[in-house]
Amino acid sequence: MTTVVNNPTPTQENGGNGFLIGVVIFVIFVSVLLYFGIPAIKNMGPVQVNVPAVQVNVPTPQVNIPAPVVPAPTQ
Repeated sequence: MTTVVNNPTPTQENGGNGFLIGVVIFVIFVSVLLYFGIPAIKNMGPVQVNVPAVQVNVPTPQVNIPAPVVPAPTQ
């Protein structure tokens, strides 16, 4: 007994033009990015961040400590 498989014949998709246009647009995008990006990266200097010093004003409490009583020297 033989087995018959009824598969449809393979068809070729017509999507080649869209892929080609996408590749061309991608190549143009990358070339423009490199053309303008590489000189911009070369001209960049080091980043300088100036952070001002923090000024904290804390009022100091006034502490009154009585001086020790020292007896007068005797002669």
